[in-house]
Amino acid sequence: MSSPDLGFTTLEHERLLDELPLRGELPPWLTGSLLRTGPAKFEVGEQRMRHWFDGLAMLHRFTIAGGRVSYGNRFLESRSYRAAQERGKIAYSEFATDPCRSLFKRVQTLFSPELSDNANVNVGKLGERFVAMTETPLAVEFDGHTLAAAEVRPYRVPGHLSTAHPHMDRASGSMLNYAAKLGASSQYRFFSLAPHDGETRVLASLPVKEPAYMHSFGLTERWLVLAEFPLVVNPLALALSGRPYIENFRWKPERGTRFTLVDRRTGEATGPFETDACFAFHHVNAYDSGGEVVVDLCAYRDARIIEDLYLERLFAGKPVASPALTRFRLSIAKRTVSSQQLSDGDVELPRINYCRCNERPYRYVWGTGSGPSGWIERVVKVDTTNGATLSWSQPHCYAGEPVFVARPDAGGEDEGVLLSVVLDAARESSFLLVLDAGDLSEIARAEVPHHIPFGFHGQFAAAPPTA
Repeated sequence: MSSPDLGFTTLEHERLLDELPLRGELPPWLTGSLLRTGPAKFEVGEQRMRHWFDGLAMLHRFTIAGGRVSYGNRFLESRSYRAAQERGKIAYSEFATDPCRSLFKRVQTLFSPELSDNANVNVGKLGERFVAMTETPLAVEFDGHTLAAAEVRPYRVPGHLSTAHPHMDRASGSMLNYAAKLGASSQYRFFSLAPHDGETRVLASLPVKEPAYMHSFGLTERWLVLAEFPLVVNPLALALSGRPYIENFRWKPERGTRFTLVDRRTGEATGPFETDACFAFHHVNAYDSGGEVVVDLCAYRDARIIEDLYLERLFAGKPVASPALTRFRLSIAKRTVSSQQLSDGDVELPRINYCRCNERPYRYVWGTGSGPSGWIERVVKVDTTNGATLSWSQPHCYAGEPVFVARPDAGGEDEGVLLSVVLDAARESSFLLVLDAGDLSEIARAEVPHHIPFGFHGQFAAAPPTA
């Protein structure tokens, strides 16, 4: 098999491997664990998930120490996963899959905590605790070594929908995130989570009639950045329609795209700043620049990408839309927006030197790019100052999100390595790829004895320094 179809095929194996076969030599300073989550089970009994985003979550751990790589994977033991295993059928509504419940049950599910906790989008760290996240407000805490899920909820989100892309507040170490509270009077809410006890504090609330689908948000040193794309939902219809969650949203391009800036200190909103309709899953970075706010997105022309990722279309080889790395400049005084494309190629699953550059001016973004198959085949690096692009690729290989790890005491923004989980479809297995973040030359790869389905996001947890 040399097509990407294997990336959407269930992985049943759970393994702990003390050492993976390694080609190349790892930098001696690279010590810690790459933790990732992603969909890995697409069938439950006789039922099949409909969309890539729906698969039951599996955690993966690549631990690097002493020049060696160990590996473990385990299904995320969420309430959704346990119920599916016990009942032999899909138990909770997912992004685009609904297990045929009654009208009463659908209403109860939307306006009560009976939401899916299938946290297959991202992992993060809150204090010393690891959490897996999705777009519902139900994160799942897990052990960073054994990958076993904890029995307690790590925190409460003040809303019904959230993002799996929080930011960190540099001053307090708190987690910053956004939530949508749905009801007769819906609101967008920004909130913070204390790093140790997970106590929630609402920073700002904005009223909204038809909430937009938002997968992430932006942050500058002064502002929280809300980008409302014209893919919106009527909250009552979401409860009563009988359709899966995402199929209740409607594309209304006449609304355009609206940016709103929320002051991080006062909670006061400025905007909206309106521009042409577009859609994005991922903010790349944002920063203040004189009287402007710069917001970089992986922007699509419209929301067709969501339809492109239904499994039936993917297995049929249908084309998949590609995003452009796009810069939006918001003039605070004039309330205007200008935009420009930063590179010729497409970029998705973006990463930056987060600790150094998030909410600040930056130069480099790493991500994935499509190839001849139309699916993600390359790791790419883009210089945002001139659009210069480097890439890594290999025949029949499909690259995952490249996670940047800075070299200790690095001087340059791009001094470090990239870690990407790559599917080798020809060999029907995957490997951890280690690239030089500067020139994208290959440093090493650690080979896994099975395929790893296409995932979304992960984080590198550096090992604490030894005495």
